[in-house]
Amino acid sequence: MTSKRIAFLIVTLFPLLPLGAQDLAQKARDFLATLSPELRSKTLFTLEDAERYNMNYVPIKRKGPSFHDFGKKQKQAALVLLRGSLSEEGYRKTKEIMELEKVLATIENNRFRDPLDYHFCIFGQPLSEQPWGWRFEGHHISLNFTSIDNEIVSSTPSFFGANPAIVNIEEQKGREVLKLESKLGFMLVNSLNKDQLKVAKFSDHAPREIITGTQRKVGSIEPKGIQFTLLNPEQQETLMNLLNVYIDNYQFGFSQTLRGKIKKAGIENLYFAWAGSLKPGIGHYYSIQGPMLLIEYDNIQNNANHIHTVVRDLTNDFAEDILREHYQKEH
Repeated sequence: MTSKRIAFLIVTLFPLLPLGAQDLAQKARDFLATLSPELRSKTLFTLEDAERYNMNYVPIKRKGPSFHDFGKKQKQAALVLLRGSLSEEGYRKTKEIMELEKVLATIENNRFRDPLDYHFCIFGQPLSEQPWGWRFEGHHISLNFTSIDNEIVSSTPSFFGANPAIVNIEEQKGREVLKLESKLGFMLVNSLNKDQLKVAKFSDHAPREIITGTQRKVGSIEPKGIQFTLLNPEQQETLMNLLNVYIDNYQFGFSQTLRGKIKKAGIENLYFAWAGSLKPGIGHYYSIQGPMLLIEYDNIQNNANHIHTVVRDLTNDFAEDILREHYQKEH
Protein backbone atom coordinates (compact mmCIF):
# COMPACT_ATOMS: atom_id res chain seq x y z
CA MET A 1 0.00 0.00 0.00
CA THR A 2 1.49 3.37 -1.03
CA SER A 3 2.04 6.18 1.46
CA LYS A 4 -0.33 8.37 -0.59
CA ARG A 5 -3.07 5.74 -0.32
CA ILE A 6 -2.58 5.39 3.45
CA ALA A 7 -2.76 9.17 3.84
CA PHE A 8 -6.05 9.25 1.92
CA LEU A 9 -7.57 6.51 4.07
CA ILE A 10 -6.49 8.23 7.28
CA VAL A 11 -8.29 11.38 6.10
CA THR A 12 -11.34 9.22 5.39
CA LEU A 13 -11.15 7.72 8.86
CA PHE A 14 -10.38 11.05 10.53
CA PRO A 15 -12.70 13.65 8.97
CA LEU A 16 -12.17 17.22 10.11
CA LEU A 17 -15.02 18.24 12.39
CA PRO A 18 -15.47 21.31 14.58
CA LEU A 19 -14.43 20.97 18.18
CA GLY A 20 -17.10 21.64 20.79
CA ALA A 21 -16.36 21.68 24.50
CA GLN A 22 -18.82 19.78 26.63
CA ASP A 23 -19.13 20.38 30.38
CA LEU A 24 -20.69 17.00 30.92
CA ALA A 25 -20.30 17.02 34.70
CA GLN A 26 -22.30 20.25 34.94
CA LYS A 27 -25.05 18.75 32.78
CA ALA A 28 -25.20 15.76 35.11
CA ARG A 29 -25.34 18.00 38.19
CA ASP A 30 -28.08 20.10 36.60
CA PHE A 31 -30.07 16.92 35.97
CA LEU A 32 -29.58 15.68 39.54
CA ALA A 33 -30.63 19.09 40.89
CA THR A 34 -34.08 18.64 39.31
CA LEU A 35 -34.69 15.33 41.10
CA SER A 36 -36.41 14.77 44.42
CA PRO A 37 -34.29 13.13 47.16
CA GLU A 38 -36.07 9.84 46.46
CA LEU A 39 -35.36 9.92 42.71
CA ARG A 40 -31.79 11.07 43.33
CA SER A 41 -31.17 8.07 45.59
CA LYS A 42 -32.47 5.77 42.83
CA THR A 43 -30.18 7.44 40.28
CA LEU A 44 -26.87 7.57 42.17
CA PHE A 45 -24.51 4.62 42.61
CA THR A 46 -20.83 4.48 43.49
CA LEU A 47 -18.40 4.24 40.59
CA GLU A 48 -17.35 0.81 41.88
CA ASP A 49 -20.90 -0.57 42.07
CA ALA A 50 -21.39 -3.81 40.15
CA GLU A 51 -24.50 -2.27 38.58
CA ARG A 52 -22.25 -0.19 36.31
CA TYR A 53 -21.32 -3.36 34.42
CA ASN A 54 -24.89 -4.69 34.19
CA MET A 55 -25.28 -4.03 30.47
CA ASN A 56 -28.44 -5.34 28.81
CA TYR A 57 -30.52 -4.44 25.77
CA VAL A 58 -33.70 -6.53 26.14
CA PRO A 59 -36.90 -5.42 27.91
CA ILE A 60 -36.15 -6.23 31.56
CA LYS A 61 -36.69 -4.54 34.91
CA ARG A 62 -33.92 -2.00 35.36
CA LYS A 63 -32.49 0.13 38.11
CA GLY A 64 -32.53 3.91 37.89
CA PRO A 65 -35.49 6.21 37.19
CA SER A 66 -37.08 6.32 33.74
CA PHE A 67 -38.97 9.00 31.83
CA HIS A 68 -42.10 7.76 33.61
CA ASP A 69 -40.68 9.26 36.80
CA PHE A 70 -39.87 12.67 35.34
CA GLY A 71 -41.78 15.91 35.02
CA LYS A 72 -41.16 18.28 32.13
CA LYS A 73 -38.16 20.04 33.70
CA GLN A 74 -36.56 16.75 34.76
CA LYS A 75 -37.06 15.23 31.32
CA GLN A 76 -35.49 18.27 29.64
CA ALA A 77 -32.45 18.12 31.93
CA ALA A 78 -32.10 14.36 31.32
CA LEU A 79 -32.17 14.87 27.55
CA VAL A 80 -29.56 17.66 27.79
CA LEU A 81 -27.23 15.18 29.52
CA LEU A 82 -27.95 12.53 26.88
CA ARG A 83 -27.48 14.94 23.99
CA GLY A 84 -24.19 16.21 25.45
CA SER A 85 -22.85 12.65 25.60
CA LEU A 86 -23.49 11.80 21.93
CA SER A 87 -23.09 13.26 18.48
CA GLU A 88 -26.14 14.64 16.69
CA GLU A 89 -26.32 11.40 14.72
CA GLY A 90 -26.03 9.25 17.84
CA TYR A 91 -28.74 11.30 19.55
CA ARG A 92 -31.02 10.97 16.49
CA LYS A 93 -30.65 7.19 16.46
CA THR A 94 -31.32 7.01 20.19
CA LYS A 95 -34.55 9.00 19.92
CA GLU A 96 -35.76 7.07 16.87
CA ILE A 97 -35.02 3.69 18.46
CA MET A 98 -37.15 4.75 21.43
CA GLU A 99 -39.93 5.76 19.02
CA LEU A 100 -39.83 2.27 17.48
CA GLU A 101 -41.43 1.02 20.70
CA LYS A 102 -44.64 2.68 19.51
CA VAL A 103 -44.35 0.80 16.21
CA LEU A 104 -43.89 -2.50 18.07
CA ALA A 105 -46.87 -1.73 20.29
CA THR A 106 -49.01 -1.41 17.15
CA ILE A 107 -47.56 -4.39 15.28
CA GLU A 108 -47.67 -6.75 18.26
CA ASN A 109 -50.73 -5.23 19.93
CA ASN A 110 -48.50 -5.19 23.00
CA ARG A 111 -49.15 -2.52 25.63
CA PHE A 112 -45.83 -3.32 27.34
CA ARG A 113 -43.81 -1.79 24.49
CA ASP A 114 -42.98 1.55 26.02
CA PRO A 115 -40.98 4.50 24.58
CA LEU A 116 -40.68 5.97 28.10
CA ASP A 117 -39.12 2.89 29.69
CA TYR A 118 -35.53 4.12 29.38
CA HIS A 119 -33.46 4.52 32.53
CA PHE A 120 -30.76 6.85 33.89
CA CYS A 121 -28.03 5.80 36.32
CA ILE A 122 -25.09 7.93 37.47
CA PHE A 123 -22.03 6.28 38.99
CA GLY A 124 -19.89 8.36 41.32
CA GLN A 125 -20.16 12.10 41.89
CA PRO A 126 -20.23 14.07 38.60
CA LEU A 127 -17.38 16.44 39.36
CA SER A 128 -15.09 17.71 36.61
CA GLU A 129 -11.87 16.75 38.39
CA GLN A 130 -12.67 13.16 39.35
CA PRO A 131 -13.85 9.97 37.61
CA TRP A 132 -17.56 9.30 37.28
CA GLY A 133 -19.83 7.57 34.81
CA TRP A 134 -23.40 7.24 33.71
CA ARG A 135 -25.66 4.92 31.75
CA PHE A 136 -28.72 5.32 29.56
CA GLU A 137 -30.47 2.03 28.86
CA GLY A 138 -33.67 0.40 27.72
CA HIS A 139 -34.91 -1.90 24.96
CA HIS A 140 -32.36 -1.86 22.11
CA ILE A 141 -30.22 0.87 23.70
CA SER A 142 -27.31 0.53 26.12
CA LEU A 143 -25.00 3.55 26.34
CA ASN A 144 -22.22 3.57 28.92
CA PHE A 145 -20.05 6.62 29.56
CA THR A 146 -17.07 7.32 31.81
CA SER A 147 -15.56 10.76 32.34
CA ILE A 148 -12.27 11.94 33.88
CA ASP A 149 -11.22 15.60 34.08
CA ASN A 150 -14.44 16.52 32.31
CA GLU A 151 -13.55 14.45 29.26
CA ILE A 152 -15.35 11.31 28.10
CA VAL A 153 -12.67 8.61 28.22
CA SER A 154 -14.98 5.70 27.40
CA SER A 155 -18.31 5.33 25.58
CA THR A 156 -18.16 1.57 25.21
CA PRO A 157 -19.72 -0.88 25.26
CA SER A 158 -22.45 0.78 23.23
CA PHE A 159 -25.45 -1.02 21.78
CA PHE A 160 -28.02 0.15 19.23
CA GLY A 161 -30.79 -2.09 17.90
CA ALA A 162 -33.78 -1.62 15.63
CA ASN A 163 -36.98 -3.65 15.46
CA PRO A 164 -38.38 -3.40 12.92
CA ALA A 165 -35.24 -2.58 10.94
CA ILE A 166 -37.50 -1.34 8.13
CA VAL A 167 -40.93 -0.13 9.26
CA ASN A 168 -43.88 -1.37 7.22
CA ILE A 169 -46.85 0.25 8.95
CA GLU A 170 -48.41 3.31 7.36
CA GLU A 171 -47.57 5.95 9.98
CA GLN A 172 -43.82 5.46 9.56
CA LYS A 173 -43.61 3.27 6.46
CA GLY A 174 -40.07 2.94 5.12
CA ARG A 175 -38.32 4.33 8.21
CA GLU A 176 -34.91 2.67 8.63
CA VAL A 177 -33.11 3.89 11.75
CA LEU A 178 -29.89 1.91 11.14
CA LYS A 179 -29.94 2.22 7.36
CA LEU A 180 -26.25 2.86 6.68
CA GLU A 181 -25.15 0.04 8.97
CA SER A 182 -27.07 -2.32 6.65
CA LYS A 183 -26.51 -0.61 3.30
CA LEU A 184 -22.73 -0.25 3.55
CA GLY A 185 -22.33 -3.78 4.93
CA PHE A 186 -24.10 -5.27 1.92
CA MET A 187 -22.26 -2.92 -0.42
CA LEU A 188 -18.92 -4.13 0.88
CA VAL A 189 -19.64 -7.87 0.96
CA ASN A 190 -21.19 -7.84 -2.51
CA SER A 191 -18.18 -6.00 -3.93
CA LEU A 192 -15.89 -8.90 -3.00
CA ASN A 193 -14.73 -11.22 -5.76
CA LYS A 194 -15.03 -14.99 -5.40
CA ASP A 195 -11.61 -15.45 -3.81
CA GLN A 196 -12.09 -12.54 -1.40
CA LEU A 197 -15.51 -13.84 -0.36
CA LYS A 198 -14.05 -17.25 0.51
CA VAL A 199 -11.81 -15.50 3.02
CA ALA A 200 -14.38 -13.00 4.34
CA LYS A 201 -17.38 -15.31 4.75
CA PHE A 202 -16.90 -17.69 7.69
CA SER A 203 -20.35 -19.34 7.68
CA ASP A 204 -23.41 -19.80 5.49
CA HIS A 205 -25.57 -19.18 8.55
CA ALA A 206 -25.63 -16.07 10.69
CA PRO A 207 -25.19 -16.54 14.44
CA ARG A 208 -28.45 -16.25 16.39
CA GLU A 209 -27.17 -13.18 18.23
CA ILE A 210 -24.17 -10.87 18.47
CA ILE A 211 -21.38 -13.16 19.61
CA THR A 212 -20.15 -11.10 22.57
CA GLY A 213 -23.63 -10.75 24.07
CA THR A 214 -23.65 -8.81 27.34
CA GLN A 215 -20.24 -9.92 28.58
CA ARG A 216 -18.58 -7.41 30.92
CA LYS A 217 -15.18 -8.02 29.37
CA VAL A 218 -14.44 -9.44 25.94
CA GLY A 219 -11.19 -11.35 25.91
CA SER A 220 -8.78 -11.84 23.06
CA ILE A 221 -10.66 -13.08 19.99
CA GLU A 222 -8.99 -14.51 16.92
CA PRO A 223 -10.07 -12.23 14.05
CA LYS A 224 -12.22 -13.75 11.34
CA GLY A 225 -12.62 -12.60 7.77
CA ILE A 226 -10.58 -10.70 5.24
CA GLN A 227 -7.80 -8.32 6.23
CA PHE A 228 -7.91 -4.68 5.17
CA THR A 229 -4.80 -5.06 3.01
CA LEU A 230 -6.51 -7.70 0.84
CA LEU A 231 -9.26 -5.28 -0.19
CA ASN A 232 -8.98 -3.08 -3.27
CA PRO A 233 -8.98 0.73 -2.83
CA GLU A 234 -12.74 1.12 -3.36
CA GLN A 235 -13.48 -1.69 -0.90
CA GLN A 236 -11.11 -0.15 1.65
CA GLU A 237 -12.95 3.15 1.33
CA THR A 238 -16.31 1.44 1.84
CA LEU A 239 -14.98 -0.27 4.97
CA MET A 240 -13.76 3.09 6.31
CA ASN A 241 -17.16 4.63 5.60
CA LEU A 242 -18.86 1.77 7.44
CA LEU A 243 -16.49 2.15 10.39
CA ASN A 244 -17.26 5.87 10.53
CA VAL A 245 -21.01 5.16 10.76
CA TYR A 246 -20.36 3.56 14.16
CA ILE A 247 -17.69 5.97 15.43
CA ASP A 248 -19.72 9.03 14.44
CA ASN A 249 -22.40 8.13 17.01
CA TYR A 250 -20.08 9.34 19.75
CA GLN A 251 -19.52 12.81 21.16
CA PHE A 252 -16.75 14.44 19.13
CA GLY A 253 -14.02 14.33 21.77
CA PHE A 254 -14.41 10.62 22.36
CA SER A 255 -14.85 9.78 18.67
CA GLN A 256 -11.47 11.40 17.99
CA THR A 257 -9.90 9.47 20.87
CA LEU A 258 -11.26 6.20 19.49
CA ARG A 259 -10.11 7.05 15.98
CA GLY A 260 -6.65 7.74 17.37
CA LYS A 261 -6.53 4.31 18.99
CA ILE A 262 -7.64 2.61 15.77
CA LYS A 263 -4.97 4.48 13.81
CA LYS A 264 -2.28 3.63 16.35
CA ALA A 265 -3.27 -0.06 16.24
CA GLY A 266 -3.04 0.11 12.42
CA ILE A 267 -5.93 0.34 9.99
CA GLU A 268 -4.11 -2.33 7.99
CA ASN A 269 -4.88 -4.68 10.91
CA LEU A 270 -8.65 -4.37 10.55
CA TYR A 271 -10.66 -7.42 9.44
CA PHE A 272 -14.13 -7.63 7.88
CA ALA A 273 -16.07 -10.87 8.37
CA TRP A 274 -19.48 -11.99 7.10
CA ALA A 275 -21.90 -14.85 7.79
CA GLY A 276 -25.26 -15.75 6.31
CA SER A 277 -27.13 -14.37 3.32
CA LEU A 278 -25.65 -11.87 0.85
CA LYS A 279 -29.12 -10.39 0.28
CA PRO A 280 -31.50 -8.56 2.63
CA GLY A 281 -34.45 -10.46 4.05
CA ILE A 282 -32.49 -13.55 5.11
CA GLY A 283 -30.35 -13.76 8.27
CA HIS A 284 -26.93 -12.15 8.04
CA TYR A 285 -24.09 -10.97 10.28
CA TYR A 286 -20.86 -9.04 9.97
CA SER A 287 -18.04 -7.87 12.19
CA ILE A 288 -15.23 -5.34 11.96
CA GLN A 289 -12.31 -6.27 14.17
CA GLY A 290 -8.90 -4.86 14.97
CA PRO A 291 -6.36 -5.28 17.78
CA MET A 292 -8.45 -3.11 20.15
CA LEU A 293 -11.83 -2.93 18.40
CA LEU A 294 -14.80 -5.18 17.78
CA ILE A 295 -17.98 -4.09 16.01
CA GLU A 296 -20.78 -6.61 15.51
CA TYR A 297 -23.95 -6.39 13.43
CA ASP A 298 -26.57 -9.13 13.46
CA ASN A 299 -29.91 -9.26 11.61
CA ILE A 300 -31.65 -12.60 11.84
CA GLN A 301 -34.81 -12.26 13.96
CA ASN A 302 -38.26 -11.42 12.56
CA ASN A 303 -37.36 -12.58 9.04
CA ALA A 304 -34.12 -10.59 9.15
CA ASN A 305 -35.88 -7.34 9.99
CA HIS A 306 -34.46 -6.92 13.50
CA ILE A 307 -30.96 -5.48 13.92
CA HIS A 308 -28.55 -5.65 16.84
CA THR A 309 -25.24 -3.75 16.78
CA VAL A 310 -22.52 -3.35 19.40
CA VAL A 311 -19.17 -1.59 19.63
CA ARG A 312 -16.56 -2.90 22.07
CA ASP A 313 -13.17 -1.47 22.94
CA LEU A 314 -11.26 -4.67 23.68
CA THR A 315 -8.78 -2.72 25.81
CA ASN A 316 -11.00 -0.21 27.61
CA ASP A 317 -14.70 -1.10 27.91
CA PHE A 318 -16.20 0.72 30.91
CA ALA A 319 -12.88 2.66 31.03
CA GLU A 320 -11.39 -0.14 33.13
CA ASP A 321 -7.85 0.30 31.81
CA ILE A 322 -7.89 4.10 31.98
CA LEU A 323 -9.34 4.07 35.50
CA ARG A 324 -6.66 1.62 36.59
CA GLU A 325 -3.95 3.94 35.25
CA HIS A 326 -5.64 6.95 36.83
CA TYR A 327 -5.76 5.41 40.31
CA GLN A 328 -2.15 4.22 40.03
CA LYS A 329 -1.05 7.79 39.32
CA GLU A 330 -3.22 9.22 42.10
CA HIS A 331 -2.01 6.71 44.71
